[in-house]
Amino acid sequence: MRLFKILFLLVAFPVFAQQGGMWIPSLLEGMNENEMTALGMKMTPKDIYDVNTSSLKDAVPHFNNGCTSEVISPKGLLLTNHHCGYGQIQSHSTVTNDYLADGFWAMNQSEELPNPGLVATFIVRIEDVTTKVIEGTDGLSSEAEKQKKIQQNIQNVVLTAPKEKWQENRVRAFYEGNQYMLFVVETFKDVRLVGTPPSSIGKFGSDTDNWVWPRHTGDFALFRIYADKNNRPAEYSEDNVPYTPKHFLPISLDGVAENDFTMVFGYPGRTQEYLPAVAIEQIVNDLNPARIAIRDAALKIQDGFMRNDQAIKIQYASKYARIANYWKKWIGENLGLKKSNAIAIKKADEATFMKRVAASGNQATYGNLLNDFQTLYKEIAPYAVGREYFMEVATRNVELLTVGYRLYQLEALYNARGAQSFMDRKENQLSSLKGLYKDYSSTVDKEVFNELIAMYRKGAPSQFVPASLKAADISSLTNTIYSQSALTTYEGISNLLSGDAESVLKKMQADPGYQLLKAMADIYTNDIAPKYDAINLEISALQRTYMKAILELSPKEARIFPDANSTLRVTYGQVKGYSPADAVYYHPVTTLEGVMQKYVPGDYEFDVPQRLIELYNAKDYGVYGENGEMPVCFIATNHTTGGNSGSPAIDANGNLIGLNFDRVWEGTMSDIYYDPEICRNIMVDIRYVLFIVDKYAGATHLIDEMKLVHPKKEVATNANGKSKKRKK
Repeated sequence: MRLFKILFLLVAFPVFAQQGGMWIPSLLEGMNENEMTALGMKMTPKDIYDVNTSSLKDAVPHFNNGCTSEVISPKGLLLTNHHCGYGQIQSHSTVTNDYLADGFWAMNQSEELPNPGLVATFIVRIEDVTTKVIEGTDGLSSEAEKQKKIQQNIQNVVLTAPKEKWQENRVRAFYEGNQYMLFVVETFKDVRLVGTPPSSIGKFGSDTDNWVWPRHTGDFALFRIYADKNNRPAEYSEDNVPYTPKHFLPISLDGVAENDFTMVFGYPGRTQEYLPAVAIEQIVNDLNPARIAIRDAALKIQDGFMRNDQAIKIQYASKYARIANYWKKWIGENLGLKKSNAIAIKKADEATFMKRVAASGNQATYGNLLNDFQTLYKEIAPYAVGREYFMEVATRNVELLTVGYRLYQLEALYNARGAQSFMDRKENQLSSLKGLYKDYSSTVDKEVFNELIAMYRKGAPSQFVPASLKAADISSLTNTIYSQSALTTYEGISNLLSGDAESVLKKMQADPGYQLLKAMADIYTNDIAPKYDAINLEISALQRTYMKAILELSPKEARIFPDANSTLRVTYGQVKGYSPADAVYYHPVTTLEGVMQKYVPGDYEFDVPQRLIELYNAKDYGVYGENGEMPVCFIATNHTTGGNSGSPAIDANGNLIGLNFDRVWEGTMSDIYYDPEICRNIMVDIRYVLFIVDKYAGATHLIDEMKLVHPKKEVATNANGKSKKRKK
């Protein structure tokens, strides 16, 4: 019980200096509420999260289990990032009907486009179930036994916790497994594309500007949630109707100014704020450099083809963006960790921690933690590097090898469960591979393979490189595989997988592409993964104990929030500029003038649509402009990460003011170490979104759905600026 009393104190003690954090919305009363109020918030915690009445949480669904979105009308209109909906936009695009290049706007609901597999998930309620989950684990000696018991307990909670039949129970770990929370959710499966600007707006600046400020990207797309006649989740059907939300976000037309309160609500994916210094050293010195180099090589090759072939550009647009996103993030992360001296700061914090251990008399329990970390991270190092090389080359960046790895898993299934399981999975694989080959070019992939397989041979620890690859001539190997392997076309893979299990396996073994992948995957499966997983399990157990010690031994005023784990969180701060380097200062707001300053006609990244140029020249901004300018983006001190893409930026009164989509490059290390001096999140100003929907696209029917407000005037305003009584 002592630990959870401490958790309560950490949330209840009033401290007003903002230091970042991603907080559980059901636990905001106390310290967080006081801090948020001191920063300018006018809401209460119940306005943000309430089980019994509608609250902000009811307007913020998880978008396709990766990004965040927000409901902005009583008809289920959903706003998220352009890059979050990129795959859906791409799937509807062709060379002759290119929604990526030209944009798309449904002018009525019958024109809205369905997206099989796309989901939006709402949180119904959150409960602490720690006691139930850890029950019966105290007497277990091994970590594997503890985790097995915990998983059994979690499954029991999932099965027995009360919910409606159309809802789902999920349990997630917090504080490295020192706390467990139950999430009851509703997942809507009919989500249709409503509108998207062209990539020249939604992806303006593309990879050059990614993770960069100043930013001028209109990174948004509109979808709509559909439900059955009872307003409940349902598979796609023409009989479905627009979802009526419990709450939707009003939209403020007042804009932002320096020091304005901001709150970002969403589903941050993963942070590692409590890693020991030795772990950060391994990331900075070993893992990130390997990842960066591999993706750098792949991206340069893909980019060269995309710039010269429109069909390839469409095929690889989504893949390229996905690969480039974390490539650039890792570069900035390394730079930021070094610049902020994060490793030295962590070591100083660890020295203070050890003093607290000694002062509390807990040497027997916690005294060897840091030494044990040193031992384990040294032991895992070669396996961690080998794992990264295999994952990056074989499962993420060379598509032929990625397909080969799927076949490898099929073979493993045959060995484990027999022919029938193999045949069942084979048919599923064939179906799913159609989409992969639709966006595949063997010409591009061949060049990527040739470069990356050479990097694999040189960079992976020698003991993890197959003997056949060590002896091979890379150029000859590449030509042989891409001229003879069935894995280069969908027709080829279909023929390869035709027949009974035994004949398919025989054909697979004879395929040169599969032969190489199998040699690599055998080493990964037999030599890397088991050892890596075993050591990592020990590290995870040690990290849990370390987290428990931090919670127990830190002073009451310490700011200790749980790492992100793709669950609903609140982060808050203020609109602020920043100074990333000596004599350099960035203002917190950009305008359309900056778009025009970056404009390069016909450029892949910085072209501008003619219609937008016309609106700029005429200064035709409607009610969305301010002092003769059109605001585009702004930054604030909210602590965000991947998964917060598409999160609503909310003002002090609970109105939508922006759409989160990125962070500044100098602060991308905030997943590991948050520095309030330079860490900033980047948001599209909601007025730019409305300006594009209204003035650029002419989709005024969508504006009419929304509730536009002027919080300072306490009146609502429609698109043409006429006042009307504000809805309560």
